[in-house]
Amino acid sequence: MAVTPRKEFGFGTQIRKSPFFDATVRWGATDFSVYNHMYIPRSFGDPEENFWNLVNDAILCDVAVERQVEIIGKDAAEFVQLLTPRNLSQCAVGQCKYVLITNAAGGILNDPVLLRVEEDRFWLSLADSDVLLWAQGVATHAGLDVEIREPDVSPLQLQGPKSGDIMAALFGESIRELKYYWLDRLELDGIPLLISRTGWSSELGYELYLLDGSQGNALWEKLMAIGEPLGLKPGHTSTIRRIEGGMLSYHADLDAGVNPFELGLDRLVDLDMAANFIGKTALQRIQQQGVHRRQVGVEIDGNALPGANTQFWPVKRGGHLAGKVTSAVYSPRLKKNIALAMVMQEHSALDTEYEIEVAGEVRRAQVVAKPFYDPNKRITAGATLS
Repeated sequence: MAVTPRKEFGFGTQIRKSPFFDATVRWGATDFSVYNHMYIPRSFGDPEENFWNLVNDAILCDVAVERQVEIIGKDAAEFVQLLTPRNLSQCAVGQCKYVLITNAAGGILNDPVLLRVEEDRFWLSLADSDVLLWAQGVATHAGLDVEIREPDVSPLQLQGPKSGDIMAALFGESIRELKYYWLDRLELDGIPLLISRTGWSSELGYELYLLDGSQGNALWEKLMAIGEPLGLKPGHTSTIRRIEGGMLSYHADLDAGVNPFELGLDRLVDLDMAANFIGKTALQRIQQQGVHRRQVGVEIDGNALPGANTQFWPVKRGGHLAGKVTSAVYSPRLKKNIALAMVMQEHSALDTEYEIEVAGEVRRAQVVAKPFYDPNKRITAGATLS
C-alpha cells in the first residue's frame, strides 16, 4: 500500500477526533465534516469510486461519530420505551432495532439504532443530534431507576458484499451465523468488541463497536491487514448508495419538525400499545387528521448532478411552491439523478411532475417509487441480486 503523506488539520478542543482519526489520515482521508461534535471522514478521493468499492467489494468507514447513549438500570426497558413510539416489548437481549426518538409534538429528534446489550443495558447509536442531553433531561422527571451516560464505545463500519468473507477471516466462519439486526461480543487479538449485523449503507455489512478507545489505531490496522487482500478499501459513508436505498440523513431528510407519518414510517409507531411514550397524544392526533406533507422519491432530468446537494432545492408545480428536495445525487449505476423530497400531500402521487431549481437552472422531475434500488432490502439481509 502506498501510504499518503500525513496531512495537517487544524482542530479546536471543542470538536473531538475519533480513535480511528490518525489511521484514516494515513490511509488517505482528504476531507472531514463535523457530526455529533466529532470529525468524520467525508472523502478518500472520488465518491463514485468509493460507491463502486462499496457495492462490488467492501469498505471500512470510521463512524465513531455514531455516539452511544447508554441507559442502565432496573427500569431501563421502561425508560427506553418512553423515548420511542416503536413497540419494544419483544426486543430480546442481543437484538437491535431501528427506532425514532420523538418529542411531545411527535417530531423526530433522532433515528438511532437501539441495541439491547444486556437485560438492563441499552445503547442508542445516534444520528446527528444531542439525544444524550434529551435522555438525561427526560430521566430527571421520569421517576425511573436509570443511569444515562456516554460510554467509551466507537463503531467502525465494514460494509459491502465481501464483508462476510472478511469477517470470517477475522473471527471464523461462525460469524456468518450472526443474524441481521443482532449483535454479539467478541475479541480480536485482545481488543474488546461488540459486533452487530447493521450499517448505514444499504449493503451487507457489520458494525464493530470498539470498547476501548485507546486501541483504535490497532483495530483499524488489523482490519485492513486482513481485509485488503480480500478487496477491502478505506472509505466513507456513501451518499449515492444511501439515497439509492432511501436511507434518511438527519438534518436533511428529517428533523424535529418532521413526524413519522410524513416519512411513511408508520410501522415504527404503535399507538395501540399500553405503554406510554413521549409524543403519543400528538401522533394520535396526526394519524386521525392526516398529514399535509409526504416524503417522495424523485427522478430529476438533465445532465448528471456534479455532486450531492448542499442546500434544499425548491420544488414547484405550475410555478407554485410544492415542497423541497432534501437529498439528491447522481447514481452511476442507475444512470439517473435521484432525490428524496418533502412535498405537499396533494402533490405526492406517483408520476406527478415537478420543476426543480438546481443551481439557477430549472429542471423537470417526476415522482417515482422509493427506494430506488433493491426495494425489498434483500441485499442488507444477505441475499444476492441477480
